[in-house]
Amino acid sequence: MNAVRRWLSIVGLGEDGLDGLSPAARTLIAQASLVVGGKRHLSLVAGAVNAETLAWPHPPQAAFPAILARRDESVCVVATGDPFFYGVGSLLAQLVPPEEFVCIPGISSFSLAASRLGWAVQDCALVTLHGRTLERILPYLQPRARILALSWDQTTPPLLAKLLVHHGFPDTRITVCEAMGGPRERIRHTTAGTFDLDGSDPLNLVALELTASDGARVIPLAPGLPDAWFEHDGQLTKQDIRALTLAALAPRQGELLWDIGAGSGSVGIEWMLSHPSNRAVAIERDAVRAGRIARNAASLGVPDLSIVQGSAPAALVDLPPPDAVFIGGGATASGLIDAARAALRTGGRMVVNGVTIETQAVLIERFRTLGGSLKTIQIAHADAVGGFYGMRPAMAVTQWSATKP
Repeated sequence: MNAVRRWLSIVGLGEDGLDGLSPAARTLIAQASLVVGGKRHLSLVAGAVNAETLAWPHPPQAAFPAILARRDESVCVVATGDPFFYGVGSLLAQLVPPEEFVCIPGISSFSLAASRLGWAVQDCALVTLHGRTLERILPYLQPRARILALSWDQTTPPLLAKLLVHHGFPDTRITVCEAMGGPRERIRHTTAGTFDLDGSDPLNLVALELTASDGARVIPLAPGLPDAWFEHDGQLTKQDIRALTLAALAPRQGELLWDIGAGSGSVGIEWMLSHPSNRAVAIERDAVRAGRIARNAASLGVPDLSIVQGSAPAALVDLPPPDAVFIGGGATASGLIDAARAALRTGGRMVVNGVTIETQAVLIERFRTLGGSLKTIQIAHADAVGGFYGMRPAMAVTQWSATKP
């Protein structure tokens, strides 16, 4: 059997261009019949290119058919730093098997910035804000944390400073690392509250040393955010019950949750906060509440929460199959539990909460026929009773949870 030819090469570049490339990388560029990259990348390697060039369109994926059409030739893609670290490499690898390409990575921006600051990369949170909503950084804002964040462009550092001040981190030290590794490299320091760095290069990375002021809004690592952090109209899974509900849902890395009858979106939001790769779909029939869910998701650092406005079970059609399902409202709707359970992946978890007698009856029946766990959760809080205090109970919540065999 003939060996598979590696027709695609992916070369990582620094701001020093050809000077920073190995002889092997230079050869791959020189021998290619098509060289693909951003306009800046192509200008950096122009001295070694002997063939046709293609600048990335918007979006870059629009160029993939042209690249795949050259499978019988040699194609070289040039990219910033390490192409497989928030780069184009992983996108190409979805279309081209590993045995058909070779990659010569450069030094990532994260490694360059850490070396300039004397930081250990493994002790930093590595975040990209390039092409992503700024609020995605919010879950990483922890006291004494160090963050390395790839910027979208020159507007990112001042916007990030404003966000830090707004959330109670004005004394955070900000280092803006610009055009690292080349003749235009510049590194400048300031704080969020006194940010005064004008004219940043569009190619920059922001390094943060977090200092939280008293009252800073720090998103905890455990479930059960304060109820006051959510905009709501009373349709909210309360803090204590929410923490127990997340425990029953048992989120795992990279999983998808359906949050049915989402209300304020609190359970879906906390599901996504449990791991950066977790996804959730909030299904809510009320348009006002759907808008409220979007605002809550953005303000708590998970703006990618998907929101479907509609009534379940009809709204569940065509959604990607979930790894877990939470039903916080509408469990008595005809066919809802059965439809959600049918869509659930094997080994997936379903959790249903209810406070009414009617919902309780439905959950008792599901427990008798499908097994799982059935419990009553009763929470009481201290409240004034004349000149003293007593424990005032909230409405009991019946919770049924089960794993799909």
